[in-house]
Amino acid sequence: MQYAESILDLVGRTPLVRLTRVTRDLGPENAQPLILAKLEAMNPGGSVKDRIGLPMIEAAERAGILKPGGTIVEPTSGNTGHGLAIAAVLRGYRCIFVMADKQSPEKQALLRAYGAEVVLCPTNVEPESPESYYSVAARLARDIPGAFKPDQYWNMENPDAHERTTGPELWDQTDGRITHLIASAGTGGTISGIGRHLKGRNPAITIVGADPEGSVLSGDIARPYLTEGVGEDFLPGTHDPSVVDRWVRVSDRDAFLMARRITREEGILAGESCGTAVVAALDEARRVMAAGADAVKRAVMVVILPDGGRSYLSKLYNDEWMRANGLLATTGATTRVGDLLVARHPGAGIPDLVLARTTEPAGIAIDRLQQFGISQMPVSQDPEGEALGGIVGAVSEKGLLDRAYRDPSVMERTIGEVMDPPLPTIGVGATLDDAFKLLASGASAVLAVSDGRPAGVLTKLDLLEYLAHNRG
Repeated sequence: MQYAESILDLVGRTPLVRLTRVTRDLGPENAQPLILAKLEAMNPGGSVKDRIGLPMIEAAERAGILKPGGTIVEPTSGNTGHGLAIAAVLRGYRCIFVMADKQSPEKQALLRAYGAEVVLCPTNVEPESPESYYSVAARLARDIPGAFKPDQYWNMENPDAHERTTGPELWDQTDGRITHLIASAGTGGTISGIGRHLKGRNPAITIVGADPEGSVLSGDIARPYLTEGVGEDFLPGTHDPSVVDRWVRVSDRDAFLMARRITREEGILAGESCGTAVVAALDEARRVMAAGADAVKRAVMVVILPDGGRSYLSKLYNDEWMRANGLLATTGATTRVGDLLVARHPGAGIPDLVLARTTEPAGIAIDRLQQFGISQMPVSQDPEGEALGGIVGAVSEKGLLDRAYRDPSVMERTIGEVMDPPLPTIGVGATLDDAFKLLASGASAVLAVSDGRPAGVLTKLDLLEYLAHNRG
């Protein structure tokens, strides 16, 4: 019979698979370098971080820092927490994991499924802030009796575990022919540990780091980004920059779209950090191809896919979330408001802008709405002018009907007495996506503005008609 004594015995020895479909943009297959993906999602906890959980716990036990009945407290983006939680379940430890609130609900739920407690902290604060997830974890570890903080950012068991396991696996799996390693980095433990082992075997191996835009690991200026689990706003002690030969910075958009391509084209359910790494791998592959046919023939490139996509179903694989965060193109992403205003009434003889005046009778507004077949009309306090500063309100079919139905005498009043607040404004150079956000937030229409002057009104029906005729 073949079986493991515990789930921990199944960590590591993850397979390599060749990428052949997301690489098509590189050209003919026989002119490309061999690109192999190491599937770390095949670990029991679903990520490369399973490899460091038990070693950090065992080292603390040997040092007498973690004792029976103790509590493990760790700041994590989720995956390290999962690895620690699995080991803690079998060792009988309580776990408290502190996470930034940008991490996906699935990651939080999975930690709780293992019996861990989850504490959420704001994302966009400095690492030194008392509110940061680093600071909160440090405080909890200090204040809870018998608590131990593995601290993956400074614990050398992190890179050492990869130097002992992941690196040798790659060397053996490629029969020592590996020429390039590409890996995204967070704590730096994975790329540093694997890189040290591989360069110890062959100093000519190229190590490429994949880093989100806004992470300081590649020398960028720290700023918020959406990609989870990789990149940092400080330099961890577990990161050895001397191991990395070259960095490739990857935008959120490129990382997310590549992850979706890996899933839909290769059948590998990938996370955002996988997308980051594969974008960098393709970039490095182009450099190899530029070096000539001999370089391509020799190349054996391995890209680490750190986790899977199940933890990102509510974000990465949610089209609405992707669109809301500007990561997924929409029909109106490139069309401008001004373009729609020009095209919506071809040959209809309707003026670009129809205005009402505050001093006119309300009945005039109804006649004008009917005359031009429109439902919304800005109201100006200027008797003749069309300056934006003169716009003080708006009238609509719905607003006038609501008032007239309750009190027919409103028809004898001036438009200034029965008008609604002004419509929100939008520049003619803005995209239809921008207009949609205003309309979706409750506005019945928006007033397009060009060079400081009102240029026309865009309604929900205008946008709907555009979408109906521009679905491709």
